Amino acid sequence: METAKIPNPASGVNLLDYLVKQKLATSEQIELWKKEAWVRGKSVIEFIEESKEIKDEDLVVAKSKAYNIPTIELFGRIVGLDVLRIIPEEIATNYKIICFAQDGKVCSIGLVDPGNYKAIEAVEFIARKNGYQIKYYAISLSAYKYILRQYQSLSSEVEQALKGAPAGEEVVSKVEIAEKGFEEVVRSAPVAKMVNVILEHAVEGKASDVHIEPLAEETRVRYRIDGILHTSLILPKAVHSSIIARVKVLSNLKIDETRVPQDGRFRKKFESGDVDFRVSTLPVVDNEKVVMRILDTSSNVLDLERLGFWGKSSRVMKDNIDKPHGMFLITGPTGSGKSTTLYALIHLLNKEAVNIVTLEDPVEYYQKGVNQSQVNPEVGLTFARGLRSILRQDPDIIMVGEIRDAETAELAVHASLTGHIVLSTLHTNDAFGAVPRLIDMKIEPFLLTSSLNLVMAQRLVRKLCDHCKEEIILPKRYEDDVWRSLSTLPKEALPKDLKLVRPLRFHRGKGCVRCENTGYKGRISIAEVLEITEELKKIILAGCELDKIKAEFNKQGMHSMIQDGYIKSLQGKTTVEEVIKVTKE
Repeated sequence: METAKIPNPASGVNLLDYLVKQKLATSEQIELWKKEAWVRGKSVIEFIEESKEIKDEDLVVAKSKAYNIPTIELFGRIVGLDVLRIIPEEIATNYKIICFAQDGKVCSIGLVDPGNYKAIEAVEFIARKNGYQIKYYAISLSAYKYILRQYQSLSSEVEQALKGAPAGEEVVSKVEIAEKGFEEVVRSAPVAKMVNVILEHAVEGKASDVHIEPLAEETRVRYRIDGILHTSLILPKAVHSSIIARVKVLSNLKIDETRVPQDGRFRKKFESGDVDFRVSTLPVVDNEKVVMRILDTSSNVLDLERLGFWGKSSRVMKDNIDKPHGMFLITGPTGSGKSTTLYALIHLLNKEAVNIVTLEDPVEYYQKGVNQSQVNPEVGLTFARGLRSILRQDPDIIMVGEIRDAETAELAVHASLTGHIVLSTLHTNDAFGAVPRLIDMKIEPFLLTSSLNLVMAQRLVRKLCDHCKEEIILPKRYEDDVWRSLSTLPKEALPKDLKLVRPLRFHRGKGCVRCENTGYKGRISIAEVLEITEELKKIILAGCELDKIKAEFNKQGMHSMIQDGYIKSLQGKTTVEEVIKVTKE
């Protein structure tokens, strides 16, 4: 087998220059990415990979061309431990390199960043020491992570942590507790190791929640990924109390209190950055259950376009938060992405010249430069009381996590009337129900017309996996539904690249190793945006008839939530089944 030379930039062109030359990025984007990478303590290539600013496939080809090395597809490949361990796991993790094949003395090495000469030096040192010849390949970060997981699976890592614990006995023994104290014991291995492994795999797998729950004879660990719970691990019942205790120590909860629910949070540093965990414990029969919400502050989620907003909807949202005062409401059920959209809007507004104060239950994402406060009913700090206090803090922009009662609604309306931008959420099924809901909360219609700028409703649908989606023709009844729904929209309400011609073409995910054979990878929002125009104000004052509100919405040339979903299904972003599932009332 022919060995490759050490990666060298082609014709003196480095990767960033090559990205600009190939129109995969602009010079301005590169400069912004450099600054963002510096803030996060990463190389610019690492930042581009992790934030998905450029598609994996395009970036791998760019690496190959820029550094004169071939590419390789690693997804689906199973690598033996003897081959993997040619590069020790610690070195593989530090330098993002992987050994994926060996033929005699020739080893094939995948590089995430071929321009990282420290990584090359580490490989060359191992090669000289063992008499290997090296063949280098450019690989993507996601392919590297796929192979890296094969060093040890979740279950094997937990099994290793459990080694040495007597079979059928608690990992934390009464003797240890007596000698060292309970809190000190649960800080130590194997308990700490088990919890770390469970959290690491959850973050790596892009889970939104971790459930640790006691069953009759065992403990079950489940991850919620893209809105669906998956069982990831079954543990012996003997370790349950120890794991719960370790989580309580991390989140500063009372270890000896098992009779009442407790809430807490903690932050852990991972390779991808800092991740916050919001912890909730619940007493169940003979034990406790823990659910941890994962709030990945390092992920690039605070961008409206990335969240799924586009076209006129996105423009109207941005125009309305730029107004000097008024209310901006987001509606939808729990788990529909309302908080994430609020944070994306706050991110756009977050400038040195303004004072932003939030009142949340609980604080989900920490944002630098934003004054974030958490309600605490136990000491009387409700949304209403907190909002009164915020108004004495000289705010320009106020974010209230949720309008739950008439008092909070009234205060939010008056805050928006007195020169503040107020962002909040409300529980209604669609955007059209928000105004009647506020009127039910005893807000006078004339106050609403003066204070409300915009109402939007949203849901989350699962995104199709880009690597295994295929074009299909839907059954006629579904196609007819989509056609009827979209053919009523004005041409300007459709994306420019979407041609509404029958037969309509849709997509589905076949399932592959990248999406764990589900056909879906990630989630995206579908939304409807209702701007409070002068005509709409007249309708509200005249009695707020729902049919008239919907007629005005159509005149605005906006699309409804289900229409937005159907458009995204025609673009190959999701499926019609997903859209119907999340929009049915």
